[in-house]
Amino acid sequence: MKMRITTLCYIENGGRTLMLYRNKKKNDINAGKWVGVGGALEAGESPEDCLVREVWEETGIRLEPSDFDFRGIVTFSSDLCETEYMCLNSARTCVTSVTDCNEGELAWIDNSQLDALPMWEGDRIFFDLMRRGEKFFSLKLCYEGDSLRRAYLNGRSIEH
Repeated sequence: MKMRITTLCYIENGGRTLMLYRNKKKNDINAGKWVGVGGALEAGESPEDCLVREVWEETGIRLEPSDFDFRGIVTFSSDLCETEYMCLNSARTCVTSVTDCNEGELAWIDNSQLDALPMWEGDRIFFDLMRRGEKFFSLKLCYEGDSLRRAYLNGRSIEH
């Protein structure tokens, strides 16, 4: 069974969140959607190592361990790709300038405008959990194609 481990981070600065509009990579399952920044763990990396590396590579922002919080584990099950276990994080920074990203366009979005962005349905669930201050959670998202069919929070089925 094939699976992968990734990280994802939502970085906040003064009421705005850094978001990545995925529009540059070919065959990108996230094309046309807004997501946080992150990526796949490399051999020998911890989730924290991966998070710091991916944020630096995609944004030019250097995060220190005191800048971010591990918020949860998200399991993605899909008929289109391998199972993904994602380590979800939130971070704070005073940096506002970012580098060009080869995966899409980075933008600081006012937090009041985030709900209007095109996102995966499951991303809205974990994004809402983080905004509500949920300390740590396990979320399983089951997709068929682009459609979220089932969601489980801490092992219990939830409405979506």
